Amino acid sequence: MDFSNLVDLFMYKGSCLCGAVKFNISGELGKADACHCKQCRKWTGHFFPSVEVNRDFLQIEINDALKWHQSSEKARRGFCSKCGSSLFFDPLDQTKHNWTAVALGAFDEPTQIKLSLHIFVSEKGDYYELNDGLPQNQH
Repeated sequence: MDFSNLVDLFMYKGSCLCGAVKFNISGELGKADACHCKQCRKWTGHFFPSVEVNRDFLQIEINDALKWHQSSEKARRGFCSKCGSSLFFDPLDQTKHNWTAVALGAFDEPTQIKLSLHIFVSEKGDYYELNDGLPQNQH
């Protein structure tokens, strides 16, 4: 059986707004959620919808402007230093977490992924409502 086209089945591409950071994902996407914590709201200007990607599947193709900010003792956040696009949420403890969260808005093509959960809703902004019927974790 020929499996050469199987990789294409799970090939995703994305970038920042200006194209100075481009990435490829060559594997299945994990669960998608929307984080409403104060840090994500400050970082993005709203909330952060993202999908978990196995670190082995994520390749940064062009990283001319990729910068990382360690936002806590548990995680760092990747962004484009040229256009400011919020791109990656990366847990530092790789023994517990073998994934990086990738911003859903950074994908070039449709992902066919749907949000499954809202997290940190106890910190959500007061200027919007969550009424899509998805589960909501307070933390």
